[in-house]
Amino acid sequence: MAGIVVVFDFDKTIIDLDSDNWVVDELGATDLFNKLLPTMPWNSVMDRIMKELYTQGKTIDNIKEVLKRALIHPRVVPAIKTAHSLGCDIRIVSDANLFFIETILVHLGIRDCFSEINTNPGYVNEEGRLRILPYHDFHSSSHGCNLCPPTMCKGMIIERIQASFTKEGKKTLIYLGDGSGDFCPSLKLKGGDYVMPRKNFPVWDLICQNRELVRAEIHEWSDGEELEHVLIKNIESISLQESHSNSTRLLLVDCKMETIPMAAHEALPPALPVVYCPLYCNDPIEK
Repeated sequence: MAGIVVVFDFDKTIIDLDSDNWVVDELGATDLFNKLLPTMPWNSVMDRIMKELYTQGKTIDNIKEVLKRALIHPRVVPAIKTAHSLGCDIRIVSDANLFFIETILVHLGIRDCFSEINTNPGYVNEEGRLRILPYHDFHSSSHGCNLCPPTMCKGMIIERIQASFTKEGKKTLIYLGDGSGDFCPSLKLKGGDYVMPRKNFPVWDLICQNRELVRAEIHEWSDGEELEHVLIKNIESISLQESHSNSTRLLLVDCKMETIPMAAHEALPPALPVVYCPLYCNDPIEK
């Protein structure tokens, strides 16, 4: 449906693991990662790890092969393809990075399903090594949100997406996520929107503790099978509401355009002509 925008988190939502940890563990850099993490922000650690792997002779193809083995529930890809076939505008808002996300989506054959990917930059530089940078340059300024990590406020991205609706017309948002960073965008959703938190994950706990702050309808899910079922059910529900609303508007227009039929005019009696009789009286008489 053109009026439905579905926004996915990536790690532990589309795929069933954290892509950063997966690559670090599979390429044997776990100890270095754990050593560096207390000393610098997450994205800076990942960039440093990529540099170290490059010096060890690990190639971009080695990284891609690891990413292609990332775990994903078998019903997630069909869910995304179905939502896309129904005309939904599907986007990603993730604190992973562009290289990891696009490599996996291309491998799964669903890259074209997404109109937009909002995430940390990840690219191969002229030396042939992977660079990973923060979405928000927190070194120069803060995004000002105390709910989100310094690299990215997902709530601000959702607000930008919502602002674009003023030109595109009314839209309904469905947001799917699992982590604590998905709580902020959940609070930005409006009445009539839908939030789909992964049950028993950090965002689910935060929503349960602060239900009065969430205006969107809450529809939890536990695994890929439930994700597919709940997502498609929500899309169908919104579509029915849109159809009902359109039918109501058409009915109102028909009522305004309704006129008295010609038969009603023909049923009115003809007017009687009136003449004067000047010879006998001054009063009008019927002829």
